[in-house]
Amino acid sequence: MDILSIIFLVVLAGALALFVRSVRRLLRTIGQGKPENRFGSKSERLRRVATVAFGQTKILREPLAGILHVMIFWGFVVLLAAVGESFCEGLFPSFSLSFLGPLYGPVAFSIDLFGLLVVCAVVVSIPRRLFFPPARLKVEGHAKWDAVVILVLILTVMVTMFGQNAARIAMAPEEESGARFVATELAALIPPVNAPGLFVVFFWCHIAAVLGFLNYLPYSKHLHVLTSVPNVYLSDIGPRGALKPINLADETLTKFGATDINDLTWKQILNGFTCTECGRCTSACPAQNTGKLLNPKKIIVDVRARATEFAREGSTTEASGKQLLDGFITEQELWACTTCMACVEECPVMIEHVDTIVDLRRGLVLNESRFPEELRATFSNLERNYTPWGFGHASRAEWAEGLKIPLMADVGKAEFLFWVGCAGAYDARYRKVSRAVARLLQIAEVDFAILGTEEKCTGDPARRMGNEYLAQTLITENLATLNRYGVRKIIVSCPHCLQSLGKEYRQFGGDFNVVHHSTFLKGLLDQGKLYLRNTSQEKITFHDPCYLGRYNDTYDAPRDLIDEIDARRVEMPRSKDRSFCCGAGGGRMWMEEREGKRINLERTEEALATGASVVGTGCPFCMTMLTDGIKEKGSADSVRVQDVAEILLEAVEGNVPPDSHR
Repeated sequence: MDILSIIFLVVLAGALALFVRSVRRLLRTIGQGKPENRFGSKSERLRRVATVAFGQTKILREPLAGILHVMIFWGFVVLLAAVGESFCEGLFPSFSLSFLGPLYGPVAFSIDLFGLLVVCAVVVSIPRRLFFPPARLKVEGHAKWDAVVILVLILTVMVTMFGQNAARIAMAPEEESGARFVATELAALIPPVNAPGLFVVFFWCHIAAVLGFLNYLPYSKHLHVLTSVPNVYLSDIGPRGALKPINLADETLTKFGATDINDLTWKQILNGFTCTECGRCTSACPAQNTGKLLNPKKIIVDVRARATEFAREGSTTEASGKQLLDGFITEQELWACTTCMACVEECPVMIEHVDTIVDLRRGLVLNESRFPEELRATFSNLERNYTPWGFGHASRAEWAEGLKIPLMADVGKAEFLFWVGCAGAYDARYRKVSRAVARLLQIAEVDFAILGTEEKCTGDPARRMGNEYLAQTLITENLATLNRYGVRKIIVSCPHCLQSLGKEYRQFGGDFNVVHHSTFLKGLLDQGKLYLRNTSQEKITFHDPCYLGRYNDTYDAPRDLIDEIDARRVEMPRSKDRSFCCGAGGGRMWMEEREGKRINLERTEEALATGASVVGTGCPFCMTMLTDGIKEKGSADSVRVQDVAEILLEAVEGNVPPDSHR
């Protein structure tokens, strides 16, 4: 081993030692969180890594940025072979990839091809980042120069790699097969007499750039280069959007929810160190889009900042009273969230923003009884009347008067339970939807019953608002009722009930087949149990409820129902998994909207811009918010909001039933 190899070995060992030290510090910081099992279902996790991490499916939701990122990402994956070649050359100067034999040509060609793609991507990305950034990257606090430093380092790694290979070819052109097509072209520009010296210069610059890049990562937002694949692998593979329960029976717990970093799980802290600060979550957030303080990216970045501070100072900051809640994240931010999951849907590295926000809400509500004043009445109504609205429980079944719908208490058993929900039972407008659904079930001769006054709120509003104790009380009481009647199949008209009964009740022993009425009614049409007597040529646009779409992946069924009646369906620009929230989820239905523009107005304007005379939906919250928005915009005489069940009933009955008018 010559003197240069020894120097290289010392430099390499020192750089790797620094990198290992940074990784150990990172692991200790993440380890401050509470334990959580994220290691089961390995095959599903590997599938997600293949599609999301390596397939870059979420990145490609934005074509230009996605293509640039894919070029750089896959370039780096392939170029690991080139980096390995350089390291081996540093230790053994005579080393060459030619030992691969017949594989050498394809490998060398791939290195040059992907290296060229990376250079092109970086050359486009640097001026784009500096002079033409997308709106999501223009927000205050975005680490623009950090991104530029990383891009320059990447470009340096690529240029020095090509320079090193070109100089090597210039020294011995007869040994190169031409597979390194970029380096071969560059070699023609290098005088043979200068090639040895240039090789040394390019080699050491290449090594310095690689090792510098490696050791800069732990201090950069580009740490996601190292953490994104693990974060995707460790992402939640349980029922989508289901909140994690708190074991309220655990007598060792003295604190519920989260107020500081050590109340979060290690995975939630890892999310913070995986955030790419791309701003996709921010650009999709309805609260941020309408001038609210909430910024999903900031929530996750604040977790990272607090975790780093806590690891560095530990009990010092704890004793001073500074913590994640209030010290970094404010109440105002947390209560602005509609839990619409748009941030989670858009995140390219599978960060789970909503879980962290709800855990912090739990910390506020359960530990300190801190929540917006208007929620005091909501919680009280849920405790006393089992509904978030101020209606008496005795009137819960009045919506069904005259329809002769059997009560489960009278029949004892039915194939399907129609779970009406609080809005379907009490809200004057949505009662008409409940009647439409029930009428369609009767026409199709479905064997169903309702619980009537035995039905209580599923607990979804309380749970999203952080009141886990109240939510679990309602869940327990409802489960006792459902199990008493042996219920297994449930039809719901509210996506929030669909989420709770279908996914979250399983956490407490419930095992039900729950279906939204749009899906069930489409099935009845397909089976020939419903017959269309007339069609419609009205222009209809469908608003995707967040809890029906992003939470439960139901996009086609309601559209199919509209298409069945030959209506002229038009889409809003933000639709399906990119649908814009109505503003009522996450308990926002019962809170005042005091900041910025009202979310429902933003969505209403988008619906009205389509020129549709009917805005279709499949959620009571969405119906209320869009109806209010249309009234406020002065369009109530020309545009109406209807549930897909009402639209279908008009076609089935052949006329407009009196209950379906706006």
